[in-house]
Amino acid sequence: QTPRPQSPRKMKIIYTKHALKKFQDLAGYGINVRKSKISSTIRSPKYKAKDNGNIISVSEFDREHNIRVVHKSENHDIIIITVYVCRKGRYGEY
Repeated sequence: QTPRPQSPRKMKIIYTKHALKKFQDLAGYGINVRKSKISSTIRSPKYKAKDNGNIISVSEFDREHNIRVVHKSENHDIIIITVYVCRKGRYGEY
């Protein structure tokens, strides 16, 4: 009987301490960001760019704002560096 090939490990999303603090900071302004929104932004960004070796994935947060997720791949995992919400058009993204 031939051994079955091992399926690749699913990439984990790991949040830095800074990224976790951003959730609290944003909540203090009444902006509630869910981790599911972060993962969907990474999976299906409206815009994507590279900056200093990191990836910035952008998607719509609400009618007037986008969410930007700064992340990188490391050891088959996704490391979330920071998250922020900005007005549409602030970085040329609508």
